[in-house]
Amino acid sequence: MTGEKKKKKRLNRSILLAKKIIIKDGGSPQGIGEPSVYHAVVVIFLEFFAWGLLTTPMLTVLHQTFPQHTFLMNGLIHGVKGLLSFLSAPLIGALSDVWGRKSFLLLTVFFTCAPIPLMKISPWWYFAVISMSGVFAVTFSVIFAYVADITQEHERSTAYGLVSATFAASLVTSPAIGAYLSVTYNDTLVVILATAIALLDICFILVAVPESLPEKMRPASWGAPISWEQADPFASLRKVGQDSTVLLICITVFLSYLPEAGQYSSFFLYLRQVIGFSSETVAAFIAVVGILSILAQTVVLGILMRSIGNKNTILLGLGFQILQLAWYGFGSQPWMMWAAGAVAAMSSITFPAISAIVSRNADPDQQGVVQGMITGIRGLCNGLGPALYGFVFNLFHVELNELSPESQDKGTKPNMANPTDEVSVSAIIPGPPFLFGACSVLLSLLVALFIPEHNGLSLRPGSYKKHNNGAQSHAHSPQGGPGEAKEPLLEDSSV
Repeated sequence: MTGEKKKKKRLNRSILLAKKIIIKDGGSPQGIGEPSVYHAVVVIFLEFFAWGLLTTPMLTVLHQTFPQHTFLMNGLIHGVKGLLSFLSAPLIGALSDVWGRKSFLLLTVFFTCAPIPLMKISPWWYFAVISMSGVFAVTFSVIFAYVADITQEHERSTAYGLVSATFAASLVTSPAIGAYLSVTYNDTLVVILATAIALLDICFILVAVPESLPEKMRPASWGAPISWEQADPFASLRKVGQDSTVLLICITVFLSYLPEAGQYSSFFLYLRQVIGFSSETVAAFIAVVGILSILAQTVVLGILMRSIGNKNTILLGLGFQILQLAWYGFGSQPWMMWAAGAVAAMSSITFPAISAIVSRNADPDQQGVVQGMITGIRGLCNGLGPALYGFVFNLFHVELNELSPESQDKGTKPNMANPTDEVSVSAIIPGPPFLFGACSVLLSLLVALFIPEHNGLSLRPGSYKKHNNGAQSHAHSPQGGPGEAKEPLLEDSSV
């Protein structure tokens, strides 16, 4: 096995050297300098900074547009977007293997940011375009492919971590800036600024980002065929049952990430309109929990992995997630949300620990497939989670009434849509979906108990070996690498 790893490292170095030679010979489109991780970092920062600015205005527009079924419509909008992203991600990844990364970076950033100016022009079109933009809302997948093109295998963990940390940094600062500008001036200024930053990102890709996959390195340039196996979003999911350990890991991921995806789509709206947080407090909450989650995924995670081991770190993270969701579900006071937010930051250690146990146990040539399965399940949850949360909020008649400035000053919280039917439930469980999520994560914890600490993962029987050609493995690897595992706690599902 050691000999195979050495051969693979030598092969990776040779491929990287060949790419650099081709780029120097003029095989790359226009750009500033050679392709680097820093190009990817700037693209990610600008895109998500633009969307982070809109946190406060988007909550207001959402409630104004759907005053009767706010949570349900929010869940459906983000659910449709998540499902479309899940369905389109493999195809876009396969096409970028053939046509290059730069053109698809431009495509994904443009269509992901296209709804921004529509927020003030036409809210209905804004939410419709957000849903449909899910077809192209896979910037992270293309970015990870870009990074994989220009780094050796042993460097990718650090590179992916840098990209994910940049994502977190953009969301730590931008909601607070957007909230301040919205209060001091108006929402229109915030939308104009976000649109300008999105245009800056597009211009940066056009002018400064060099192609990471030169034409001479592509399978057959623009004429290469794309097989259904490469574009099938369910291809990786069908291989789940081939290994019992992989099956346990995938069930753990599904049961734990499903409520997390739903929480991402509705939690800030819940804080603002049900708990009674002001726009500034929501922005501060995002910043504080974002910083704590970055610390948890770097400093705390490393200490836990060394002291209690990989599996126990997963179990501890799931335990924190159960406590966090239960606290959100039963909590009715602002201080409870802040305390639960600190616990939520600690729960962000779960997925990096899962990725680590996969990386350690899978064979080198199996990494892409196993990580691809986990990424596919997360993509599916990004569609199902928001819709589930919206449905449960609606089922328990948790609806929003307009918050006037007077009611905010007095600390009055919105009532439920039908208070005569569900007063007792609302008094005991202000956030029913979070309690459902806690039950789901509890099941995930029980499944995770059976994951072996050390066990080789194998998916060799049957169809896998046949399909594990260079293009397929390359398409899976960047989407499911460590960077995907280290996405921060406060991922904004609207981008």
